[in-house]
Amino acid sequence: MQLTIRNLSKTYSNGVKALQDVSLDIPTGMYGLLGPNGAGKSTLMRTLATLQDADAGTATLGEIDVLKDKDAVRRTLGYLPQEFGVYPRIKAVEMLDHLAVLKGIPSGQRKEVVNALLQRVNLWEHRKKSVSSYSGGMRQRFGIAQALLGDPKLIIVDEPTAGLDPGERNRFYNLLSEIGENVIVILSTHIVEDVKELCSNMAVINDGRVLYAGAPEAALLQLQGKIWEKAIQKTEMEAYQQRYQIISSKLVAGKPIIHIFSENDPAEGFKRAEAGLEDVFFARINGVA
Repeated sequence: MQLTIRNLSKTYSNGVKALQDVSLDIPTGMYGLLGPNGAGKSTLMRTLATLQDADAGTATLGEIDVLKDKDAVRRTLGYLPQEFGVYPRIKAVEMLDHLAVLKGIPSGQRKEVVNALLQRVNLWEHRKKSVSSYSGGMRQRFGIAQALLGDPKLIIVDEPTAGLDPGERNRFYNLLSEIGENVIVILSTHIVEDVKELCSNMAVINDGRVLYAGAPEAALLQLQGKIWEKAIQKTEMEAYQQRYQIISSKLVAGKPIIHIFSENDPAEGFKRAEAGLEDVFFARINGVA
């Protein structure tokens, strides 16, 4: 199954163009949607999740018209939004059972389905605790459990690892990787590491436009031999910004390390750097590659 998006556009009442002719082909597997905050990622996710309408364009999931046949989409959709609210005092097992009712899972199957999902996301031992008492990582795993109700063919996960510690993030990575073997999983994030670790295909989006769509390896190949780095003084930053196409900078031991894009050796102490997905991200966002 494939999700096909063509010329999707959305402009809000305040004039913000959240989506501008977005076209993507998203196959089975993990697909990373990478962009800064405000890039249009959540608007796209909410549109695909049937939570809001587009102004123009089409989206099809197999034979389903996503924009017109919303009930059919919801029957085959799993959605973990950026803000996942829960009732404060309900046990996890009761919460998941309630959501299974809303999903239309028959009463004779619900207990088995709920128990299996809690075990799959490694929350069985914590099933009688309220979800509101869970850590961030546990709550996100519960979010995945509810997203898996009804054996969905499309799962949308919006900014899932923000705020998770490294251990929780790794457990979440492993869970998503397992899920993505058989269904379409769209991972919307501004965290480059999420896409690097999980996704075989990706898109970079900013200001509502798709700046790149394809395999991460292909994007890295386009930058091969064109990324250069140098340690500079903080006071030199403005001068370097005027002379070079700086795509990113980070502080190491209190000194900025800048990465620039250049077809040729810029000399002046720059060394060729191994291009990473973070360079792809910033190069596309800054319009220098």
